[in-house]
Amino acid sequence: MRILGGKWTGSILWHLRDGPVRFNALARQLDGASKKMITERLKELEQANLVRREVLSTKPIAVTYEVTEFGRSALGILASLKDWAESLEDWSKTAGA
Repeated sequence: MRILGGKWTGSILWHLRDGPVRFNALARQLDGASKKMITERLKELEQANLVRREVLSTKPIAVTYEVTEFGRSALGILASLKDWAESLEDWSKTAGA
């Protein structure tokens, strides 16, 4: 819970679910998160073996991130959370009507 409950952590994993993503592309997808915050969360996820970092080139530096097999085990939890949040949103619309 400590790892997945971190701010932006679930969103980062969710955006990496379809394959490797370069850092700047990820930062654009996470509109509102600072690059410093994204970097910190990616380091935490890498240390927890949920995300793999790969350096593609060094000049200029190009890095991609992708979900590890272990990290994929968390995607089911995130999908369930997404479904729950969407059903809650639908419920609140009908309850307020």
